[in-house]
Amino acid sequence: MVVTPDAILKQAAEQQVEFVSLQYTDIVGMVKNVTIPISELPDCLDHGVWFDGSSLEGFARVAESDMYLAPDLDTFAVIPWDAAAGFTTARMICDVRTPDGKSFAGDPRYALRRALDAARRMGMTFLVGPEVEFFLFRSGDDGRPALIPHDAAGYFDATTDAATHIRRRMVRALAAFGIDVEATHHEGALGQHEIDLRHTHGLRAADHLVTTRATLKAIAQQHNLYATFMPKPIGGVNGNGLHMHLSLADAESGMNLFFNGDDSYGLSKLARHFVAGLLAHARGMIAVLAPLVNSYKRLVPGFEAPVYLIWGRTNRAQLVRVPRISAARPQSARVELRCPDPSCNPYLALAVILCAGLDGIRRELPLPPPVEEDLFQVDLRARQFDVLPATLGVALEELQRDEVVTEALGPHILERFVEARTREWEEYSRFISQWELDRYLPVY
Repeated sequence: MVVTPDAILKQAAEQQVEFVSLQYTDIVGMVKNVTIPISELPDCLDHGVWFDGSSLEGFARVAESDMYLAPDLDTFAVIPWDAAAGFTTARMICDVRTPDGKSFAGDPRYALRRALDAARRMGMTFLVGPEVEFFLFRSGDDGRPALIPHDAAGYFDATTDAATHIRRRMVRALAAFGIDVEATHHEGALGQHEIDLRHTHGLRAADHLVTTRATLKAIAQQHNLYATFMPKPIGGVNGNGLHMHLSLADAESGMNLFFNGDDSYGLSKLARHFVAGLLAHARGMIAVLAPLVNSYKRLVPGFEAPVYLIWGRTNRAQLVRVPRISAARPQSARVELRCPDPSCNPYLALAVILCAGLDGIRRELPLPPPVEEDLFQVDLRARQFDVLPATLGVALEELQRDEVVTEALGPHILERFVEARTREWEEYSRFISQWELDRYLPVY
């Protein structure tokens, strides 16, 4: 059903909305917003809201600063925690437009739209089901977040899981935004949790991820806790991943195009080419999927995080895992990409993932044999498999060499993304850590 401006105004009046938060993301994935009183909503729906893009680092230069936010009517929802605070505020996610009404090349949402349009021209719809991992930490004596896990539970534990009711409140809050949750549970590390979102089409999946991060932080704060999506906040334990369950459907019939009951892994020829594309471009797109210096502390052997560019079914340390597919449920056919982490910009991440997979389909890239050995017991280095970059610095070099990934981002986003992350890498490279002092100062 098409949502109209009149329907939005009616819904806002019925829910006694006082303010509207117009949200968008910058290139590194931070949510930004402009808040308007409800009296300005009719004009906003007609003409958008103007803002100065040059005020955001890496977003637009001064010469191209004037642009406006065009709200996506399908994203209208009342923010549940604002209502509890006495302010009835609605949220709308926006596209960024230039003064002449064109999509802004630096808008991450537009980058994903371009990739989705490419899939649509090939007769396909991109579907994504994300699994979001995060930690809940207590605050220290100074009131700042501290590395103090909220509980002492382990994987799928119930009796020692102190956050069961907190996660249920998170699910309830997500439902207020129209986000369906398939499951939620305690993860492997102390204080670590996972919420699995129901699969939906690519643009909405990215919207849901942006909203989920903000929602989990808000609900945690209500319980005097801090929710963090930092990839590796604690050494020696599992980090936070953002596992993406991916599939393609026929744009007309909705039929899952990844399923083939005669294949040993249940994968169609198209799905195999798609996975081959993911493997071929993994090194080039990892800077987008794992964009922080800290991301590469997670991507190390031994903590269920992928390092080697391999695929299979039985081991969760593979870059791409193929869940078992029942012939009775062909619509569930999918592959799981395990290298992204939740610090990424979801719009850019899904754009490069989709373009990588489509490149595999277009070129009919062959899929190498699966690897099913226990990845924690076998020395895969001796097998000479390709590996992901070990640092953000190398990942940025690989990004700039991959034409498919750079084209998916576009020159505007590419330039500013690389600039921002290179500056972060250079700052880290100049920093002297306590580990270095402890290790080298007494010896050298």
